[in-house]
Amino acid sequence: MPDLTQKIGLGTVQFGTDYGISNSGGKVSLEEISKIMDLFKRNGGRILDTASAYGTSEEVLGKFDLSGFDVVSKWLPPAEGESMRKLLNVSLSKLKINKLYGYLAHQPQYLFDNPGIWQQVVQLKSEGRVDKIGVSLNRPEELDALKDLGIVPDLIQVPYNYFDRRFEWVCREFKQKGGEVHTRSAFLQGLFFVPVKKLPPHFDDVKDILERLQKSSSMLPAELLNFALQNPWSDTVIIGIENSNQLHANFESLSSVIGLPSFERSISDSILAPSKWNI
Repeated sequence: MPDLTQKIGLGTVQFGTDYGISNSGGKVSLEEISKIMDLFKRNGGRILDTASAYGTSEEVLGKFDLSGFDVVSKWLPPAEGESMRKLLNVSLSKLKINKLYGYLAHQPQYLFDNPGIWQQVVQLKSEGRVDKIGVSLNRPEELDALKDLGIVPDLIQVPYNYFDRRFEWVCREFKQKGGEVHTRSAFLQGLFFVPVKKLPPHFDDVKDILERLQKSSSMLPAELLNFALQNPWSDTVIIGIENSNQLHANFESLSSVIGLPSFERSISDSILAPSKWNI
């Protein structure tokens, strides 16, 4: 098996806020973040994924030496009278770096509402403040809608996991045209690990599948991560980590995973999109 660990990107939402249906520990402590960052770097990790909406994540990352990492951040729409330049400067100041590897709209709706913002982001790229500009997507059709507005991103981030294959064809085409693809939600915010008996009725349609996965695999996190990493059109798989032991276990077990069973069942968007979870 090729070494896939370098395709892993470190998601940092847990560094700045409580996040995830299976997260019982809250925000990660600075001491634990230091261990995570060191382990990640020693294993060839490069991409750090953050956002202005991730609580204090950018400030927390700014407490560490980010040299050797490529940082991707995501922006919320500027307030009236604000510019994208100001928003970028705020993020860079918090992170204590001079430029970003990637700068993404946190939601494509921001660009649908105000397409002119894109030209400001293009200008920031032309000035060398950002290497790649793009969008974090939620539905495949959003990419075509952006193209209709003349918006062609360098980098997109999309959900992809054992349940969620909606972006496969879209991203394959995007990749063939030279775009860079980052995937997220390999663990679907930890849904795959929550004991079925603790899940509310909203998840009834997938409880049987989850129960089979949880009972049949002693290495489920690694198998889910491996599933996403084996995807040929993804450049980086962003994962959230609550402690260094989790990250170490993922690195160690990747070389020995067998793989998940074939799965073709269609899953409702009400399950695939955490924003629609009725919990």
